[in-house]
Amino acid sequence: MAKNTSLYFRIVEGRNLPAKDVSGTSDPYCIVKVDNEVVARTATIWKNLNPFWGEEYTLHMPMGFHTLTFYVMDEDTIGHDDVIGKISLSKEVIANQSKGLDNWLNLTRVDPDEEVQGEIHVALELHREAQRTCGICFVLHVSCRDLAPRDITGTSDPFTRILYNNLSAETSIIKKTRFPHWDETLELCLDEAGESELGSVTLEVWDWDMVGKNDFLGKVEIPMSCLYRTPLLQGWFRLLPLGNSEDDAGGKLGALRLKVRLAEERILPSLYYQPLIDLLVEAVISPVDDLTPLTLLEEVTTVESRQDIAMTLVKIYLGQGLVVPFLDYLNTREVHHTTDPNTLFRSNSLASKAMEQFMKAVGMIYLHEVLKPIINHIFEEKKYIELDPSSEAEVRDSSVGMLQMYLTTIMEAIVNSVSQCPLAMRVVFKQLHKRVEEQFPEPENEDVKYLAISGFFFLRFFAPAILTPKLFHLRDHHADTRTSRTLLLLAKALQSVGNLGLQLGHGKEQWMAPLHPIILCSVASIKDFLDKLIDVDHDVPQRAAYSPSVTIREGFLQKHKADGPQLLKRFAFKKRYFWLSSETLSYAKTPDSCQKVVLSFASLPQNVNELNQWLSAIRKASIYNEHMLPSFHPGAHHGNKWTCCLQADRTALGCSRTHSAVTLGDWSDPLDPDAEAQTIYKELLQVEVPMLERSERFCAVASRLLNVVLDLERAHTSFQRKEREEANSLILPQ
Repeated sequence: MAKNTSLYFRIVEGRNLPAKDVSGTSDPYCIVKVDNEVVARTATIWKNLNPFWGEEYTLHMPMGFHTLTFYVMDEDTIGHDDVIGKISLSKEVIANQSKGLDNWLNLTRVDPDEEVQGEIHVALELHREAQRTCGICFVLHVSCRDLAPRDITGTSDPFTRILYNNLSAETSIIKKTRFPHWDETLELCLDEAGESELGSVTLEVWDWDMVGKNDFLGKVEIPMSCLYRTPLLQGWFRLLPLGNSEDDAGGKLGALRLKVRLAEERILPSLYYQPLIDLLVEAVISPVDDLTPLTLLEEVTTVESRQDIAMTLVKIYLGQGLVVPFLDYLNTREVHHTTDPNTLFRSNSLASKAMEQFMKAVGMIYLHEVLKPIINHIFEEKKYIELDPSSEAEVRDSSVGMLQMYLTTIMEAIVNSVSQCPLAMRVVFKQLHKRVEEQFPEPENEDVKYLAISGFFFLRFFAPAILTPKLFHLRDHHADTRTSRTLLLLAKALQSVGNLGLQLGHGKEQWMAPLHPIILCSVASIKDFLDKLIDVDHDVPQRAAYSPSVTIREGFLQKHKADGPQLLKRFAFKKRYFWLSSETLSYAKTPDSCQKVVLSFASLPQNVNELNQWLSAIRKASIYNEHMLPSFHPGAHHGNKWTCCLQADRTALGCSRTHSAVTLGDWSDPLDPDAEAQTIYKELLQVEVPMLERSERFCAVASRLLNVVLDLERAHTSFQRKEREEANSLILPQ
């Protein structure tokens, strides 16, 4: 039974941060680490002691985690960035908040002894031999990987110490490495009088310094009770800090407002979820009436959870190749239950949320193709644009011209993009157009069938992407103040276009009036565009409506060809454009080149967010690869040894484990039917009582669903019992 851990966090804002610059302010940003791996970096908010970020992330971690840490830094253009403080949250603290954590937390000081990282491999053996002078003896073989760099060279000079009952022994010092391997054995002997089953054997790793005190690199404690049960204990263990209590300095370092939620699931084998999948498939393939598992699921879920449920259902039906009939079922039901066309799809119904999530899952590549060049151009120009009457007349006049130019460019890109729009989106929109036309055939409702499509296409997809490009991965950073204002005005204008100009002159912001002529002009082309968009054969095979073979990520990287153990040449790295799809990784000299070759080696970018996005994309693309290497050498083989672990053998196994666990959750997540079915099961498990209360209306449906839920619950209980029995047979330190 696999474990699936998802961590959701939002870095909202900071307050009362200390000034780190001579100007009396700071330039704060946040670095986020899961255990010792950097997973995200926020934008820098310049010259602000009360910054607002509003950035949110979803992390998928099949292997789990121990600690989530937020570091607040002050960016400096010269020299190293200053550390302001940090907030560390253990997995236990987060898990104890069933509804998630949402609070202001004071920053604590960063103590070097607490900033440990890496793992230690221990082979610890307990001996009792009559021929020895001592009654008991520990024999230790040890190596480490990914230790914290403590020296200016970016490495350390590590040695290991074993301690028990006031006795200690140390390994030799290995210079300039973070991946030491000691070909030596430590023995620690004591008489039987000093033996105790209650104590622990402590292993400490230190960085040796010629001048000053040695730096602490981490420790692990092994209870003697474990050694009595397992005389030879070996394996990799996470290095832990000294365990000093954190001091929040009385709030003098400021605070962060954070939202954090943990979802940890145990995923059963696929066969256990098949009955639930069968019920969901039956609901859209052969619905008997309006009472199906989908309608019941909508009634018993809360508005807050509906977006997550909608995304999960979209993924399930994408995986089944049935996303088109699924959305048609929901949209048909929504249209038939709407009497006033002005309220169509205006609520947070399951149909509305499912359409939003569907467009993100299927249409993000399309969105990027249409908008990214324009958004990049707007960011580069950084024009000061304002229409508010309080601004100067000269500024308003120039702003109208710039906004008209930008809006014209956006509209031309959209109306000329019919052939780029994914087939699944076009088919779904065609069916939606048909359902609305059937429900509202009156001449006075002629525009309703267009408004239904444009409401999703413009108001819930393109306009939000223009307003906040970073959330749609169109940019790596938030817009500055000027650009943000420009994007806001363009998003408002595009919303008016999506409403077919029907609300122009009726809103509170009459100062947008200078844009009304171009908005009305754009509306004239919208209906023609929508007619072309839905002019598609909707009889295509439903299971071919969505193709998972799409470009997951693309961009420039530095390519390097490995030519043996010699030093890197000055021009060894070449700038190349890379494409990563769900099937291949290729590159060429330019984005427009038709001659692509397979990747041999790439040096990933230095920008933290861009680096993490590439790593995450590569991990997602290779998540089902059974031949992934479990370890690698982060250094190079030079001077007849590996620069990372100093081993001489060129073919030696990698000294560092491959980081294949953490991925960033977004629209390009691979389909995982078992994990998605588990999410639906957990939602149903929480609403068994409401389902029973509705049993008179949903009698047959509720009964079948409850049987499936109870079967899954019994399966989970059985697997958990087996896990506990296996865990009790061998207890090892964390």
